[in-house]
Amino acid sequence: MSDRQPPSGQGLLFLTDEQLRKGIEAMFFAYRGFTADPDRILNKYGYGRAHHRALHFISRAPGTTVNNLLSILGVTKQSLNRVLRTLIKDELVESRVGTRDKRERHLFLTDKGAVLEQELSNAQRERMRQAYREAGPEAVQGFRTVLEAMMDPDLQRHFTRMKESAND
Repeated sequence: MSDRQPPSGQGLLFLTDEQLRKGIEAMFFAYRGFTADPDRILNKYGYGRAHHRALHFISRAPGTTVNNLLSILGVTKQSLNRVLRTLIKDELVESRVGTRDKRERHLFLTDKGAVLEQELSNAQRERMRQAYREAGPEAVQGFRTVLEAMMDPDLQRHFTRMKESAND
C-alpha cells in the first residue's frame, strides 16, 4: 500500500449523479443571476450579451485584434462583425488598422464605451463580491479552481494569458 495522495484531489471526492445534477442546476440559476443586472442595463441601449462580452474583452485587452476576439468568444466572424459594427457606429468601440499588418484591425474602447463597460462590470462585481463574502475565502478559492478545471484547454490558455497580463 502506498501512502501517496493522488494529485489534485483525484480519488478523494465521489459525487453522485444527483449531486452533480444539483451543481449543474445551481450553475444555470447562478448564471441567470450573474447576467440579470447587465441584461437590464444592456436592454436600455438595445444591446445584448454578445455586445457585453465584446466590450468586456476589448476592455481587458485594449488593442486586441478581431481574430483574437473571435478566438476568445467562439462566435462566427459574421456574428462578431454584426456586434462590432453596432458598437463602432454607436461610438463605443474604435477600430484601428494594424501598424505592422494593415489587414489586422485592432479594437479599443472609446471613453463612452469604457463608461458602459464599467457600469456593466460594476453590476457583476457587486454580485460576485456579495456572494464571495457570504461563501468565505476557502469557498472562493475552491470555486475558482472548479471554474478553471471546467475550461476547455484553448480557453484555459486565453484565461491564463489574461491573468498573467493583469499581473504585469
